[in-house]
Amino acid sequence: MERLNQALYSAFEQDARVHLIGEDLLDPYGGAFKVSKGLSSAYPERVLTSPVSEAAISGVAGGMALRGLLPVVEIMFGDFSTLIADQVINSLTKFRAMYNGAVDVPVVIRAPMGGRRGYGPTHSQTLEKLFLGVPGLRVLAPNTLSDPGQLLLDAILRDPGPVFFVENKLLYLKEVLGQEALAEYQVEQNTPTDSYAATTRLQIQGAPKPTLTLVAYGYMAELAREAQQRLAFEHEIFCELVAPSQLAPFGADGALDPLLLASIQRTRHLLTIEEGSYSLGWGAEVAARAAQALGPALQAVQRVAAAEAPIPASVPLERANLPGVDDIVAAARKMV
Repeated sequence: MERLNQALYSAFEQDARVHLIGEDLLDPYGGAFKVSKGLSSAYPERVLTSPVSEAAISGVAGGMALRGLLPVVEIMFGDFSTLIADQVINSLTKFRAMYNGAVDVPVVIRAPMGGRRGYGPTHSQTLEKLFLGVPGLRVLAPNTLSDPGQLLLDAILRDPGPVFFVENKLLYLKEVLGQEALAEYQVEQNTPTDSYAATTRLQIQGAPKPTLTLVAYGYMAELAREAQQRLAFEHEIFCELVAPSQLAPFGADGALDPLLLASIQRTRHLLTIEEGSYSLGWGAEVAARAAQALGPALQAVQRVAAAEAPIPASVPLERANLPGVDDIVAAARKMV
């Protein structure tokens, strides 16, 4: 949370065109998860608290962007992103093409997603897959393996088009892992030429040749990292973990991220991990593209995701509904 808050402050300092719009942003409240805390006091004319209408917020932000501003939208809970679908799908992502490239629409929409906090079925969902196939929309999801603040800052100041920025709620409670914490890992990071969003690959230092690729994003990358250690030390199954920050679009030619593709070519086994519901999700698309790229060389594919049911408010039932470390370990053991 601190990193994202610092990124917003930095964006406001660097460019007077940056504005923040959303519900309950004004101090002392500072937004539902306090990511916007302090901004309305420091920049009272550029932090706009709004009525409870996500469609209106996103529509106004689109108009601001067309007039040359850099609006950042805060959706209180990602579940309410369903209410912005019309503005995003039929307006923000279409204007550049409709006007033959004469306009930019630099709107960043921040959306807290995910469960594990007992908020119930309408405040705990992971819904970014609803937006993954929208042409012209970049979908980003920070994780603990790279700097989420820099990712948000780049999205605000560098991206000429609309960005859907997915913030898992539990990541608000975690700091970015430093090099000391990653000392037991071999770490490789790559930023594609057509993006600013890094992909990170982790392999346990000194481990035998990996036989499985884990790919996960957001908070699930942290759970996958825990599973990677358990698999190595308890079951002698050695994995590479690939954690992309960009979920969509895929590469310029529609290909998988080079780090991910190279990992799958080495291990020939792929396990995708996400918190959204199982069917028709990001993991299914990754698996399909891996199969297209490798053909018969891809020996096994599995997916770990949430149950296809409303998320209960009961914490034990919610825990059973959402994928955890035990589920990742079990799926990996079944594959290898």
